[in-house]
Amino acid sequence: MRIAFITWEYPPLIVGGLGTYSYYMSLWMSRLGYEVEVYAPLPTNLQPPPMDVEKVELNWVRVPDLSAGLRHALNDEVRAWGEGVKFFSNIVTFNSATASRLAPKVLGSSIDIVAFNDWLCALSGISLAGLGKIPTVYHVHSTEWGRALGRGSRTVSEIERLGAEYASIIITVSQAMREDLQTHGWPADKIQVVWNGVDPEVYDPSRVNHQDRESIRSRYGIGPDENMILFVGRLVHVKGAGELVQAMPHILSEFPKTKLIILGKGEMEAELQNLIRDLGLKDRVILRTEFVSERERILHYAASDVCVFPSLYEPFGIVSLEAMAMERPVVVGARGVVGFREQVIPSGEEQCGMHVDGSNPLDIAWGVKEVLRDPDRARRMGRNGRKRVLKEFTWRRAAEKTLEVYSQLLQVEKA
Repeated sequence: MRIAFITWEYPPLIVGGLGTYSYYMSLWMSRLGYEVEVYAPLPTNLQPPPMDVEKVELNWVRVPDLSAGLRHALNDEVRAWGEGVKFFSNIVTFNSATASRLAPKVLGSSIDIVAFNDWLCALSGISLAGLGKIPTVYHVHSTEWGRALGRGSRTVSEIERLGAEYASIIITVSQAMREDLQTHGWPADKIQVVWNGVDPEVYDPSRVNHQDRESIRSRYGIGPDENMILFVGRLVHVKGAGELVQAMPHILSEFPKTKLIILGKGEMEAELQNLIRDLGLKDRVILRTEFVSERERILHYAASDVCVFPSLYEPFGIVSLEAMAMERPVVVGARGVVGFREQVIPSGEEQCGMHVDGSNPLDIAWGVKEVLRDPDRARRMGRNGRKRVLKEFTWRRAAEKTLEVYSQLLQVEKA
C-alpha cells in the first residue's frame, strides 16, 4: 500500500500537536512496511530543513504569498480576518499545489490512498477524491465549533463538512469526538476512532536523573517539602488555564506549600498575568511563555508532583499521555468533548488520575487536593499511568489501528 499523507505541519515546522502526530504516524507506517509520501507546506523564504525519516518520502510544498490578489476573490468573512487573510491564502495555495502534484499519481494509480488532516488540508482531499475513485481518509483532530466553543468561522466549518462529505472514511481521535461529529450531522457510518499515542522511549522516567529533576524544582524555588503542579499547553480558553489559576487559592488553603508552573504561549498571556496578580498569586503561580524544548518539558514532568489539564474542549490531548508516560498522576477535564476521560482511569486498582469539571475551579481544586493528600496513592497512579500508556497509547499501536482502517477501506473499494 502506498499512502499520500497530507499535513499542515511536519517537523521541524511544528506549531501544535498535528506536527507530532504526522511525524510519528508516517514514521510508524513506514516501519510497519508501508510506503508513505508526506506532503507539507514550506514558506518560500525557507530552505527545506534536513529531515531523514527512515523510509518516508518527504515532499515540501512551496507556498508563495498570493494574499494580495486572492483577497479579492474571498468572501466577506475571510476578508474581515485582517492578517488572517494571508494565513487563509497560504492554505488555499498549499492545497492547490499539493493536489496538482498528486493528481497524476492518483490518475496513474501509483497511489493507493490519500489521507488528509483537518480543514487545513481538506481542499486538496476534496479535489483528489473525485479523481480516479481514489479512496480518501479524512483525519479529524478537532473542529472549528469546538475550538471556538460554539462560535468560530462559518467558512472553516463549511470546509470541514465538505471534507466529511467527500472522504471515503473519517478517522477521529476519541469516542467523545465521534459523538460530537455525529451530533453535528456528520455521517455516522463513515466515522472510525483511533486513539493517538506517545513515544514511551522518549517519555521515560528512568532516563531522568535526580539532579536534573531537582534543578528544575530549584529553578522555581520549590523545596523538597513543597508541591509542584504542572500545566503544559496553549494559553487559549479551551485549555482551562484560567480556571486552574482560579483553583489555586482553594488548593493553597489546604496545601500552602504548593506552586503552579504554567508552560505555554497564546492569546491568554496578558489575561493570565492579570488574574495571577489580582488573586495575589505572584509567588505561587509562575507563567513561562518562552519556548521550552521537548527535553526541558520532559524534565518538568519528572519534577512535578501532579500534572493538571482541565480542558473544556480537547478531542484527544497528548499532554496527559506524556505525563502518564513519565509516571505522573494527572487531573484532567472530563466534561464535554474531552478525550482525556478515555485515557485516564479515575478509580479502582488501575487508577491513574482524577476526572474533574474543567469549567469549575472548585472541582479542579478538589481533584488536585485528592492527589496531594496521599503521596503513596499518587505514586501508584503514576505507575499505573505508564502501564496504561504502554498497553494502549503507543504510536506503534496508533499506526497499526490506522492501517487496519486503511486496509479495510481498500478491500471495500476493490469489492
